[in-house]
Amino acid sequence: MTMIPSAPSPAPIQRGYYSIFFISFCILFISGCHQEAPDHSAATMPKEAVPVRIATAIEKEVPVELLSIGSVEPFSSIAVKAQVSGIITKVWFNEGEEVQEGQTLFSIDARPYEVALNQAHADLAKSQAQLEVAHANLVRNQVQLENARAEFQRNSNLLSRGVVTREEFDRISTNSKSFEAAVKADEAAIKSASAAILGASAAIERARIELGYCTIRAPLTGKTGSLIIHGGNLIKANDTEALVMIYQVDPIYVAFTLPERNLPDLQQSMAEKTLEVSAAIPNTDVKAMTGTLSFLDNTVNQRTGTIRLKATFANPDRILWPGQFVTVNLVVSRIPHAVVVPPQAVQTGQAGSYVYVVKEDSTVEMHPVKTGLSRETWMVIEEGVKPGEKLITDGHVRVAPGMRVKIADVPRPDEEAAN
Repeated sequence: MTMIPSAPSPAPIQRGYYSIFFISFCILFISGCHQEAPDHSAATMPKEAVPVRIATAIEKEVPVELLSIGSVEPFSSIAVKAQVSGIITKVWFNEGEEVQEGQTLFSIDARPYEVALNQAHADLAKSQAQLEVAHANLVRNQVQLENARAEFQRNSNLLSRGVVTREEFDRISTNSKSFEAAVKADEAAIKSASAAILGASAAIERARIELGYCTIRAPLTGKTGSLIIHGGNLIKANDTEALVMIYQVDPIYVAFTLPERNLPDLQQSMAEKTLEVSAAIPNTDVKAMTGTLSFLDNTVNQRTGTIRLKATFANPDRILWPGQFVTVNLVVSRIPHAVVVPPQAVQTGQAGSYVYVVKEDSTVEMHPVKTGLSRETWMVIEEGVKPGEKLITDGHVRVAPGMRVKIADVPRPDEEAAN
């Protein structure tokens, strides 16, 4: 019986292929591991300078400010009211215009008050005439009293000797007492007339004052508001409704609040000097105005935890307007020799803040820094930068310490503002 040989199994062949592939992969991996690592030193960096923008660190005095939102308030506000009743005969100003102190605003029908003044003058003249009559009567009665007393004295001696009858003596005695009473009455009339003169004089003064109230004048220089009562209307004295409001706007107040935690610093600074305050109108190109802190409230608002303050501003051009909202900067103190850089020059890494300084040979050096007070266009560097050093403000991602850079032709606008 002939035996037919069987075909070889494919499994050993496949295992041979896998072994050859694995050995080849190991050889390639080992040879790759022995290649040299790329050199990232400054010698292998691009020789062409990287363009960047720079700004120079400067030394200047920097204000330490407290920021807040404030509202403009009039320096003084007056509700103009009538002090006498009557019909408004004329309005002497246009609503909304500025008036000067003492300027005539309204005229009230003065005829009733002129009559009252004339009546008071007549009463005074009558009282003065009555006083003169009382003085004349007094003089006459005093003379008659002297005669009556003398006659009474003579007849007293004659009565004792029986020359004068009792009836005649009683008549003489009664006549003397009558003149005594007349003198006292004249003295009382003089006092009454004198009092009437004082009353008439007071009535004249009152009538004169009320007549003066018929012309209403501006109590201060300021801006008038809307006219509430127009000419021809009957008004009452001291009515609840004002005729017009006048606001004094030069000088003018800006009221604002600050957290109560700032109170100790405020009190200390106010004790040392007058504090400077600036007010800027948001979203406008109007230059910020400068004033002084003039008021610190005597209590902290317990509901909000804030303290209310007021600053006074000269306002000749009427830039600030009552009711307006402004941004307030209160200068508490000043840093005399601060190193200031643009905020975009400062970068933040895992180790903290740092800047790239461009040296004289146009290479870059990294300086760790300690930052201080900052605003929109500047930042104070407390440590790590000296005045005059040039800092990169744009192009940080393309540079590394030791690289050479070149200055871009066009500076950024905010860098120019910071400088």
